[in-house]
Amino acid sequence: MSQQNSKASGWMNIWMKRGLFSALLWPLSLLFRLVVAFRRFAYKNRWFKSYRLPVPVLIVGNVFVGGTGKTPLVIWLVDTLRKAGFNPGVISRGYGASNDDPALVTDHSKSDRAGDEPLLIVSKTGCSLVVCRNRVKAGLFLLSHHPEVDIIISDDGMQHYALARDVEIMLFDGRGGGNGWMLPAGPLREPVSRRRDFTVINGNNSPAPGNPIYVDDMFLMRMVTDRAEQLKDRTHVKKLKEIQTGSSGETLKTVAAAGIGNPSRFFASLRMARLDFTEMPLPDHFAFSSNPFGKLDADIILITEKDAVKCAQIEEIVSDGRIWVVPARVEIDNNDELERRIVEKCRECRLA
Repeated sequence: MSQQNSKASGWMNIWMKRGLFSALLWPLSLLFRLVVAFRRFAYKNRWFKSYRLPVPVLIVGNVFVGGTGKTPLVIWLVDTLRKAGFNPGVISRGYGASNDDPALVTDHSKSDRAGDEPLLIVSKTGCSLVVCRNRVKAGLFLLSHHPEVDIIISDDGMQHYALARDVEIMLFDGRGGGNGWMLPAGPLREPVSRRRDFTVINGNNSPAPGNPIYVDDMFLMRMVTDRAEQLKDRTHVKKLKEIQTGSSGETLKTVAAAGIGNPSRFFASLRMARLDFTEMPLPDHFAFSSNPFGKLDADIILITEKDAVKCAQIEEIVSDGRIWVVPARVEIDNNDELERRIVEKCRECRLA
């Protein structure tokens, strides 16, 4: 495990329960909570200016630090809004991107300029997308270059109050709210009780009543992985449960690598397919320029779709026939109901 991953894992272990070390940090968390509350109050009362774009803005975000599965939900939203007759565009900070100025992302954009999540969104949906740390600048740039866009989805940015929003979707995963404390004693950037329009839980089980993240009105989202595509030829597809069986029936030595915010979620999905593999967690937004697979002793290497958009731009990696991409698709309980309510709310915002 890399030093960066080890450090992140150490903090996550502290943040998942209330212990001595987290208790020592609690006074700082109290101060952080006061700062967050004041900042939100200041924007609400217009002491700080929020900019409202001329089209509805839908935020997909979380209060738990790290990855909770926002990008797949954004992709689902783009498809959902298109079916309803909208022409959605997306804005993103572009984590891993090197540019501070707004930039349009296309299939041909480089990952170090665009970021891995934006590249994945564009490759899956073909939507208009702009990256910039400043969400307001990103939105204005997107509308100036694509005036046909009539609704904007912000991939993350829930705490970016300078951008006024019409709809908020808060996403949690199986870690819930951790120990319930805010940074640095816990993993929360805001209280789990903060208002939002919709709550989505990324996991196999809904939280029970009494759980801090439990609300009466929530939707359960699962990531389904049932196939693998060879990186060098994405038309070459195998069932995931058969990927490590050789031509003579032997079991192929398999490694699963993930440079995402919560690699354990990817590994768990592979275990659900009853695969036997060695875990290779990499730092979130790992660049892959050093090619960690070149000297790896493995017959099969499984990677995420998010990592695949970067690996596909590195010839030494894309030509390695051992590497297979595991696509994931979103399944949501009461999918039709969530679609209906989101579309209805977005239409109300468009008419307001």
